[in-house]
This record gives sequence, C-alpha cells and structure tokens, in this order.
Amino acid sequence: MELFLPSLFLSIFGLINLFGINQSLFWKQLLNVIIAFGVFFIVKKLSFNFFKINSRFFYFLFLFLLIVSFIIGIEVKGSKRWLDLYFFSFQSSEFLKPFFILFLSDYLSSKKIFENNLFILFKAFIYFFVPFLIIFKQPDLANSMTFLVIFLVLIFFSKIPKKYLIYFLIIGLVSMPMVFFILKPYQKMRILSFLNPHYDVQGSSYNIIQSIIAIGSGGFFGKGLGLGSQSKLYFLPESTTDFAFASLVEQFGFLGGFFVISCYLILIFFLLKKTSYYLFKKEEENQMKFLFSLGVISYIIFQFFVNVGMNMGILPVAGVALPFISYGGSSIMALMISLALVP
Repeated sequence: MELFLPSLFLSIFGLINLFGINQSLFWKQLLNVIIAFGVFFIVKKLSFNFFKINSRFFYFLFLFLLIVSFIIGIEVKGSKRWLDLYFFSFQSSEFLKPFFILFLSDYLSSKKIFENNLFILFKAFIYFFVPFLIIFKQPDLANSMTFLVIFLVLIFFSKIPKKYLIYFLIIGLVSMPMVFFILKPYQKMRILSFLNPHYDVQGSSYNIIQSIIAIGSGGFFGKGLGLGSQSKLYFLPESTTDFAFASLVEQFGFLGGFFVISCYLILIFFLLKKTSYYLFKKEEENQMKFLFSLGVISYIIFQFFVNVGMNMGILPVAGVALPFISYGGSSIMALMISLALVP
C-alpha cells in the first residue's frame, strides 16, 4: 500500500488534469488506469518469484514485440512505436522496461558474475544495447535514454568492478560528438533551441516558450479546471503527454504542481526505503531485489526530472512522459507492473 497510494493519487490528479483539456481522452485514460491498477493486483498475486523465474522469457518476449513494432508498427509523426491490436495500441518499449530491469537485475546478481567480470559486462551490454538501438532508431530518443540510465545505474551498483564502468563512460564521452551527427534533424533543433530559446521562436523553440508561458500564467492557485488557455486552445502542443505538467500547473497553479511533486517525493521515499532494506543483504536473491528496486527508482526519477525540467525550460525537449500524469495506456500499465514487482 506504501507504493499504491501515491501512485493512485498521481493517477487521479492526472485524470482530473486531462478532463480539463480533452474529455474524450479522459474516458480512454480512465479505462487505462482501471486496467493498470487491475494488472497491479494480478502481478502482486502472481508474486515476484514467478516473474523472477521467468524473467528471461518475458525479456525476450517483449524484445520480440519491440522488433515487430519497429518493422510493421503504426507510424505516428514519423516514429514506429505502436502495434495496433484493434482494441488498443500497444507500445512494446514501455512494457519492456519492467522486464528489462527484472532480467538484467537477475543476471547481474548471479554468482557467475565473479567468474569473468569483463564477459559478464559484455553480455549485459548486449542485453541493453539491442533494445536501446531499436528504440533509438524508431526514433524515440527519450525512451532510449531511459534504458541507458537504468543500465548504467544497475551496472554501477552491481558487483562488476567499477573500473569497467569507467572505461565504458570514457568511451561514451568520446563518442558523444559523433552521436550529435546521427540525431534526426528535429532532435538537433531541440538541443539548439534549449541552448538558445529564441533560436527559432515559431519552430523548434515554440514548444518550450509556450510551456513556460503556461506555467507562468497559472500563478499560485491556477486558472481553474478547463480554463487553461494555452492548453485548452491548443497553443501548447502535446498538452496531454509531453507537456502535461505545464497544462497541470496552468490549471491548478503552484499549489497543484507542489501537490504532484510531493506525491512523487513520497513515492520515491517509499521506494528508497524498500531498496535500502536489501542494501547490505549478501544473498544472491536479495542482491537481485536490491538491483530491481533501484532500477525502478532510476526509471521513475529520470522520467520525472526530465519531463518537469523540459516543461520548465531547464532541459531540452525530449518527449519523455510524466509518470502517471501523461496520457497513455502502455505507460501507466508499465509503471504499475514495475511497482507491483518491487519486493
């Protein structure tokens, strides 16, 4: 219940925010939330051990679905991320997250890790890099970065010697200038717009500027439900997804934003509390539980900070969903599966 209540409050607040922007999406998201919380209890009932034993199966299942979605998926705004399952669209990269964390945590906590550290790291890198590359090529830079952060956190807190991680980071830093040149044109423009918000006011900088205006116009108490001009009149693009936080603050002001951030902090506190319990446990199973809980924390914290940061103009626009608040069925279900699996 420690994890259930703050996630429930965040989901309810996300639904209220969505109702003020788009009523038709509200009813769809309400169904998504109901199903997601139902899935939460089903996963809890099946138990952590069931998913631990079958972690390899689930990882490769959703990896396969990720490949399928990349090949024959629905193309929306130039990106192939969804499979059309008639009744709903299925974003496999979201569902892969909890099972990627589970599988990698199980692998990195194995006793085999002491036999050949470099080989273990190489295999772990392959398990990470295959989905990372597919998601990056969809293209979905935001989700690929989420996988990268989770991978680095798990490797850092695993038993693998830190010198190997340092080598990996050095290679990554040296490669960063080359990464810029393989980004899509719109992704490059987002970075340039972040560095100079007035670089292209009617183009790449438009989203950031409108988001800042929406947050500033909310004041202390907000404009009221359904009265946010930036989001309601479509001045603010993606007001139900990427810029859900800006539309929320516009409607409910500083107080609404403070409440939402407080719920996140409570959720993160309880996750840290559960994680710390396994910190000094030496058994292989407890080490795996520690890594899994840590992976879920890094997943939620990264998406929270990046989304709020880009909404406030202090980070580049990355298209990261705000956990529990942004519209999306796959996202809320993946989050609830993750929380249900936290031992």
